[in-house]
Amino acid sequence: MPQVRYAQLRYLSIILLAWLATFFLTRSVLLISHLADAGATLGSFAAIYGVGLVYDLAFLLYAALPLAAYLLLCPRRFWQQAWHRWFLHALLGFSLFVMLFTAAAEWLFWDEFGVRFNFIAVDYLVYSKEVVNNILESYPIYPLLAALAVLAVGTTVTLGKYVAEAINAPLLPRAKAWAGLASLLLVAVLSSLVFGQAFPRGWVGGNAYQRELASNGPFQFFAAFRNNELDYAQFYAVLPDQEVAALIRKEVSEPNARFIGTDAQDVRREIDNPGSPGRRNVVLVTIESLSAKYLGSMGDTRGLTPNLDALRKRSLFFNNFYATGTRTDRGLEAITLSIPPTPGRSIVKRIGREAGYSSLGQQFKAQGYDSVFLYGGRGYFDNMNAFFGGNGYRIVDQSSVADADMQFTNAWGMSDEDLYAQSLKVADADHAAGQPFFMQLMTTSNHRPYTYPEGRIDIPSGTGREGAVKYTDYAIGRFLEAARKKPWFDQTVFIFVADHTAGSAGKEDLPVANYHIPLFIYAPGFIEPREIASVTSQIDLAPTLLGILGFDYTSTFFGRNVLRADAAPGRALIGNYQHLGLFDGENLAILGPRRAMRRHDDALGLSHETQATSDDPLLRRDIAYYQGASHAFKKGLIAWKGSDTPHVMLSRR
Repeated sequence: MPQVRYAQLRYLSIILLAWLATFFLTRSVLLISHLADAGATLGSFAAIYGVGLVYDLAFLLYAALPLAAYLLLCPRRFWQQAWHRWFLHALLGFSLFVMLFTAAAEWLFWDEFGVRFNFIAVDYLVYSKEVVNNILESYPIYPLLAALAVLAVGTTVTLGKYVAEAINAPLLPRAKAWAGLASLLLVAVLSSLVFGQAFPRGWVGGNAYQRELASNGPFQFFAAFRNNELDYAQFYAVLPDQEVAALIRKEVSEPNARFIGTDAQDVRREIDNPGSPGRRNVVLVTIESLSAKYLGSMGDTRGLTPNLDALRKRSLFFNNFYATGTRTDRGLEAITLSIPPTPGRSIVKRIGREAGYSSLGQQFKAQGYDSVFLYGGRGYFDNMNAFFGGNGYRIVDQSSVADADMQFTNAWGMSDEDLYAQSLKVADADHAAGQPFFMQLMTTSNHRPYTYPEGRIDIPSGTGREGAVKYTDYAIGRFLEAARKKPWFDQTVFIFVADHTAGSAGKEDLPVANYHIPLFIYAPGFIEPREIASVTSQIDLAPTLLGILGFDYTSTFFGRNVLRADAAPGRALIGNYQHLGLFDGENLAILGPRRAMRRHDDALGLSHETQATSDDPLLRRDIAYYQGASHAFKKGLIAWKGSDTPHVMLSRR
């Protein structure tokens, strides 16, 4: 151990060196497990470990403050008392257990998401019941905790000699103790002003895996906690307001649209669709984590999706469709509000500001529909009940379903079969009452721990993603089979779309292929089966659906009806909580914090990255979407207004 003279500093150095060793080993294990993905060279190894050490030290500056304050200010008479000596040994053991637990948690988080701790981990603290149950059902957590405890105790015993020597060393004089604590506090404050989520890991090359490996998980966790909502104008590249206004209105303009907003950046417009509005029911199913690559018709050879593969031939199928984000709340935000993924948290989870918007549910409700959100879990998760309940929907979730009506539940909620059974009940009741219905479902079965009712498919429950995907497909097939026997089936449009893919991590910050999801629109006798190959975004679903139904309405949507004969060339908005992208089918523009601007040419191929400026037309479009969306949210331009209600309402049956 280092020959530090004073007791307080010697003891503190033992704990800090143990933490640094744990961080080094964690980084090394993660690197070795993803060596091919990281594509590390000798130079990048140096950057990963060099920048990583900076982050490790920056975190320890904060983490050490409480312990340093205790050690430096502890009454001198305590140091030689037996209880205090035992306390310091126990404190070392507890610290070792915490650091080992953190390392194990980072490994599990990386295994699930391919990144260090981020805002997802912060959210998981809020919804601890579901997350803890999910962990208990997915991993042998108790044996793992026991192993960590044994390792911590063993290490504490091994270091006992050094701890005893530290405790017996001379104590730091009081004046020097105060000066040392003040210096540590000053350095920590200065560090917080310099180091953040993007800096200095931006020094590491363009490979996203390398930047994640150079990060420090606990540091990123607390940084995400502080920055879960980012002000666009403060952190991102901007254009003059008038330029944004012209660009964004050009993006959403259609021949059948008339802008009516008084704010230059307001996209509120009246949409006049041809013909009379249909009276068709709509069932919109949002499927948990269904990547397009799992479909047999998209090239998967495992036979996981026979029902969806057959449905593709009978549907309007979008084979170049992209999710906006990496989380369920982002998918629901895009589908429901048709807005790009603004930085930080989604609108769904901006507690206190999640209601009162011009949503898809409000549009149907204004047309005389019963708008219902059905969720397989408990709707307080991800703030879903508050969001949907405040935006024109009534709620049916696990808490409103009797236990006897659920065949199977796990940490996330009832099985997909149970959810579909509840939707059939709602549809039957509305049909009997003579009311058209719009049901928006959110499934849960295709999620870790990947458990589902036994005996449904030939893959045992709980064995992995493969079985969950096949069960998801099975439940959809059973649902449609039951729906076809209903009197309302012929007057119903069925939509199946994913919320996001099963994994969005990749070598780039925004790997476009990892946002690729399927979209099926199925209505026999009403919608002709065909394939749509143009690039389409989740934000285009709402206006496209309302166009299919022939609704006239007032829109605040940032998407557009992609089925119009005069539709503009496709584009997709994709992002994570920091990086904001626009993909035009070939190239990708990316905006990042600290006003960073990049583009990836041939984004689905070699993906050649270059720095860019706001003179680049693709970057200007990218800025216009996100600056315009952030402005619209902040200024209340996407709010639902009473005047948005159509003048001609559908009569009741």
